[in-house]
Amino acid sequence: MPGAAARVLIVEDTPTQAEVARALLRDLGHEIRVAETGTAAVEQTLAWRPDAILMDIELPDFSGFEAMRRLRAAGIETAIIVVTAHGSVNHAVEAMREGAVDFIVKPYAKTRLTVTLQNALEKRALATELREVKAQLSRDRFFGFIGASPAMQAVYRTIESVAASRANVFITGESGTGKELAAEAVHRASPRRAGPFIALNCGAIPRDLLESEIFGHVKGAFSGATENRPGAARMADGGTLFLDEIGELPLDMQVKLLRFVQTGSFQPVGASRPEKVDVRFVSATNRDPWAEVEAGRFREDLYYRLYVVPVEMPPLRARGADVALVARHFLAAFAKEEGKRFRAFTREAEAALMAYPWPGNVRQLQNVIRNIVVLHEGERVEAAMLPPMLLRTGSGRAPVSMPMAAPPAPPPPPVAAPPAAWVSARLEPTAWPEPVEEVPPPAMARRPEPEPEAPPPAPWAPPARIEDFLPLAEVEKRYILAALDQVAQDVPRAASVLRINPSTIYRKLQAWRAEEGTG
Repeated sequence: MPGAAARVLIVEDTPTQAEVARALLRDLGHEIRVAETGTAAVEQTLAWRPDAILMDIELPDFSGFEAMRRLRAAGIETAIIVVTAHGSVNHAVEAMREGAVDFIVKPYAKTRLTVTLQNALEKRALATELREVKAQLSRDRFFGFIGASPAMQAVYRTIESVAASRANVFITGESGTGKELAAEAVHRASPRRAGPFIALNCGAIPRDLLESEIFGHVKGAFSGATENRPGAARMADGGTLFLDEIGELPLDMQVKLLRFVQTGSFQPVGASRPEKVDVRFVSATNRDPWAEVEAGRFREDLYYRLYVVPVEMPPLRARGADVALVARHFLAAFAKEEGKRFRAFTREAEAALMAYPWPGNVRQLQNVIRNIVVLHEGERVEAAMLPPMLLRTGSGRAPVSMPMAAPPAPPPPPVAAPPAAWVSARLEPTAWPEPVEEVPPPAMARRPEPEPEAPPPAPWAPPARIEDFLPLAEVEKRYILAALDQVAQDVPRAASVLRINPSTIYRKLQAWRAEEGTG
């Protein structure tokens, strides 16, 4: 800590020599203490943690070298300057071997002592700074984040730098990259950590409820307002307000938000007077905010108020080995949650995870690992357990050479039946009405003409007899299995087509597997 007051311990058994050193250092503004024995030196160092020690070699109980060995064994990294009346080369070599940063001989001048001490403190400060930098560059955890890649280290440093200020933060990045986690990290690393963290998804709130959700309302403000209700602005007082998908706000609401950001004041719906709060704003979007300004969908003045410190979340494909780190974390968490034995990935499975581009980022990886844990058993995740889409390195490239699950059976010809009739050929076809005329597949290498368009599916006609109707649960099962066959067992995609939550499919697949096991 050059140029700043430091703690200096003088280890000297001769009171007059100790007083000489104290007098020489008094004008430098350092805090000084004296120890007269090796035992006292070790005890005071452990309790007081000085920045530098002037260590005499000849002590009543044991030598200064022994004191240095004991301090080093205790993990103490204080800068030690050996002081002795014997200026031999042997003493100097032994002092350096035991961890001393320098060596001076009695009697010494004030200038010599001052320069030696200052150099020792500068060395210690540089070593401490280097150690901290190395620790930062190698850390793979940060306020809920998992990742040690350079891209994530840059995010960690930005969050640490901005957290202590009141400056507004604007987080950008693709969907699933962890923008809300970054907002929480800003809050948790800030002096506001003891205050509330209120997250509001601007894209998930109906337009006519936005003002009430943000600013609150008073009783009787509108039909259904039966009591006073605080909004996100009031609830975030003293803490952080996170406005996710800020680009979804309509322009008229952006005007009201601008006034709130500028003044810290807002007026609840139906209230007669404004309220003032102390709030730090963190915003996020998966769009290009400036492009939204240029397109006229986002106010430029609001942009400049919110876009003070940008934080760009990198996509998972740009994070290198972080893919494996995050996957292992999810595997351990979901295995514990589901009561499974999974502990690791095979080399082939991990290679497939690393090769996949992850368009859905961390959220997609989380979904895939949960899928594997729910549907499979074992201690290690094999490549064959991965969804088929992961076993291809990307569009137009050769598939990864590794064991693969058998391809799904080809879909049967379309039938004049409810959509659930389009199921895998492994399901019995006799439960449905007779199929319509089969459409032959296109010729495979006859000529390079475009394939003819498939005819639209025949309109569904209900079974002619009541006996032909199936239980609704059976129809649902066939329909879900058929959708999975059509998308190569991609659960998120099937869920999107069926307009249900992926967890619903996982839950039903697990239940059906349990039924088969007990049947």
